[in-house]
Amino acid sequence: MENKKESPEIISSPISYADSNQEFSGNDQFESPLDLSPEQTTATPSVSISMPPSSLDAKRVTFKDKATLVGNDSPGKGDTTLVDTRRVKTPDGLILPVKIPRIHELKDNRYNSFKTWSGGLERQLSTLRGKSLPRVDPTEINTPHKSVAVSADRYFNALEGPELETLRASEVIVLPEDRKWPFLLRFPISAFGMCLGVGSQTVLWKNLALSTSTHFLHISRRVNYALWCISILLFAVVASAYLLKVIFYFEAVRREYYHPIRVNFFFAPWIALLFLAIGVPEDIATTLPHSLWYVLMTPIFCLEIKIYGQWMSGGQRRLSKVANPSNHLSVVGNFVGALLGASMGLKEGPIFFFAVGLAHYTVLFVTLYQRLPTNETLPKELHPVFFLFVAAPSVASLAWAELNGSFGYGSRVAYFIALFLYITLAVRVNFFRGFKFSLAWWAYTFPMTGAANATITYASEVSNIVTKVLSLTLLTIATVTVTGLLITTMIHAFVLRDLFPNDIGIAISEQTPKRQQNWFHRNTCGSTKDIKHQLNSTNSGEEIVQGPISFLEQA
Repeated sequence: MENKKESPEIISSPISYADSNQEFSGNDQFESPLDLSPEQTTATPSVSISMPPSSLDAKRVTFKDKATLVGNDSPGKGDTTLVDTRRVKTPDGLILPVKIPRIHELKDNRYNSFKTWSGGLERQLSTLRGKSLPRVDPTEINTPHKSVAVSADRYFNALEGPELETLRASEVIVLPEDRKWPFLLRFPISAFGMCLGVGSQTVLWKNLALSTSTHFLHISRRVNYALWCISILLFAVVASAYLLKVIFYFEAVRREYYHPIRVNFFFAPWIALLFLAIGVPEDIATTLPHSLWYVLMTPIFCLEIKIYGQWMSGGQRRLSKVANPSNHLSVVGNFVGALLGASMGLKEGPIFFFAVGLAHYTVLFVTLYQRLPTNETLPKELHPVFFLFVAAPSVASLAWAELNGSFGYGSRVAYFIALFLYITLAVRVNFFRGFKFSLAWWAYTFPMTGAANATITYASEVSNIVTKVLSLTLLTIATVTVTGLLITTMIHAFVLRDLFPNDIGIAISEQTPKRQQNWFHRNTCGSTKDIKHQLNSTNSGEEIVQGPISFLEQA
């Protein structure tokens, strides 16, 4: 039995032993796994070891003394026969792998409702890479999930909080809560806020190198070039990750788009591209084609038609219902686009977007200021989004100065409004402490950088010691904030790996769960018939009734 030592799998296997002095009948407990003749079973002792089916190494091993090989007429001493049963041949000639029930049970199919075409694209890509997927029983293939657009009422009923991110106690999400979801499902559209913060820094340092008010700092244009390259790289990474989410988990992207609050972040990718176009180094391009402006402003215009129309038309998506500081993103795009168009030499298009942004910013500003008593206050984790109040007037002052050719009274009015809001928020120390790091912190960067950029432009028109000190102060604060947040984000993303938690907001069910009524009362005097009648009179359904009735009947 030397072969027994060579294969360690024999120890844990069930053994069927046939002794020469003992005869087995057809009803014995152990049977030989090989179909041997009566002469072989009685003449030669044999040990048969049957291994359980396995996808990696499922085989049946038989050790025989003075026995012939199975399927071979030549006898041999101490022969060992290996019967490979790792594959099963079907009548149509296909070879199927043996399925392990335990692994099949561990496969979680709850993500299929969010996959594009229920994972069909993923199977096709795996086939193209040369990976053969296991053949699945047709009865086990999940049917394509016909998703329905989640209405705004459903979001308000299932979620709570100012950002609609917290699940209500009566709700149950459709994805597992006890494990971490795939990365693409956890990657939110708000991640483009990082691109806004770094991209706005390219515009700031380009203005520093060209402005006369900061000429004494001797800022090199290489800083602008380096920041522009970093911004391009960061945008490529974030955009690629979200594009993969669009390809593989389109239902999750669709739910973010129909989310009453999160839809505002769909402006962020296009605003980031506008910043990259404004802050392009002069070594790369001195003039940009006008067609670029029309290409970047077209998706912004389409989004504004949808969102502004919902604000005005009423319903659950009216502005008084969904008003949130993140709505400033849907307005800032107008001013950033006007700034880029004016720098290219365009007039009518930038003025159009500036007028549309000014009208809706006024309405949004008043709505957010007079928050109704029924509206919830923002938690500490969302305090950074208050700084978005500063973003729109800061960029509007720069856009109007570019349209007029000078930092006139209109630009100064918008700049002073932004400066006052900046000071109002900066003196509130509680806004900067008492909450953990999250992607919401990037809401600090874009408004701070916009205010510093507007201050530098204002200092070039009104040059004195106050404006110079103020511009240097805001410049330092904005640069330190962006640098610190970029380092902190990388630590949480690659070291701590807690930057992207499970996105509860997109995992709500499409239909409101039915509330079940109490089917019993504490009454020890009632008979079995009375309890049955009480169970049948409730709306809880047959599945809930069957258990107690069968228990009472057995009692």
